[in-house]
Amino acid sequence: MGSSGVRRGPVSPAAVIGWVGLAMLLVGAFLAALGALNQTIYGASNFVERYLEAIADDDIAAASTTPGVALDAAELTAMGLPENVSTAMFRSGVVEAGPEDVRIVSDVANPDGTHSVTASYRLDVSIIETTFDVRPIAPLYGVLNRWEFSTSPLTVVDVTAAHNPLFTVGTLTLDTRATKTGDELAAFTQTAPYLAIAPAVYEFGYTSTLLEAVPTSMAVAPASRYAVGVDSLPTATFVERVQVKLDDYLAQCATQQVLQPAGCPFGIEIDDRVVSPPVWTMVTNPPVTLAPGETAFEMPPTEGVAHISVELQSLFDGDFYTLEEDRPFLVALSASIRPDGSIAIQLK
Repeated sequence: MGSSGVRRGPVSPAAVIGWVGLAMLLVGAFLAALGALNQTIYGASNFVERYLEAIADDDIAAASTTPGVALDAAELTAMGLPENVSTAMFRSGVVEAGPEDVRIVSDVANPDGTHSVTASYRLDVSIIETTFDVRPIAPLYGVLNRWEFSTSPLTVVDVTAAHNPLFTVGTLTLDTRATKTGDELAAFTQTAPYLAIAPAVYEFGYTSTLLEAVPTSMAVAPASRYAVGVDSLPTATFVERVQVKLDDYLAQCATQQVLQPAGCPFGIEIDDRVVSPPVWTMVTNPPVTLAPGETAFEMPPTEGVAHISVELQSLFDGDFYTLEEDRPFLVALSASIRPDGSIAIQLK
């Protein structure tokens, strides 16, 4: 009875060698492709380039979460920073300009496995070269290179907000009192450190109805520390509102039909007998000017003029007469902004 199966002869050595050779070619091609990926897309240079491009694209979330960017508690302590140092500037819309025209100049592999990657880029109007040290971390899927910064490229900006705790950076408004307590909250000038993505250009300033600071643009390099001042000064509206309050106060003083209006900067002493109620009118109100003081905005002693009209009788000869006299006086005051945005005035 015959067999219905197909008999196969022995595989020849040449066929075995062929299959083995093909497998080796495939493995070799895979390893070559893997090596190419690790040199390019997953290389140290590309890692640095992606970080810089994220800043240029205002993708601050991607830049700030790049491996090696975040600082741990020990690193913050070593830098003299509190553990709760603000990261509020890690937001899109804060950076005025990021690095442009990014180009990798060199990628040096060090004996310890780290790489020193030098990048050239334009920041504002300057061409800058920065060397970033990166080191390998656990590979992706066990085969694709991954990297992190050996030293964080974050920079520190110490912001001094003079005469106003608020300042703006880009589209963001920040309060330098955010992490403070107790007596520190009352200081007229506040200073606070902020972590910032670098390299980048930032613009600091402040504008409101009552206060305004001239904008300051600052380019920051990686792993550095900078200081910037935001000097808020009274706007014309602030001065006008203080002037209105001062004028109202003096007008109320003038309604007092006495020789020495209570709580007021002007008055007169007369030895003769007063026959009619004194009438005060304002001739010249002191013009308000404001400059920063230690705890508030100060108006220096400024002259105004009030006029008195009063009927008198001489104690010497009994004659009746009318006194019409201009009385110069000085007013000084301090002005501050309450938490609700209203203005508080203290006369001196």
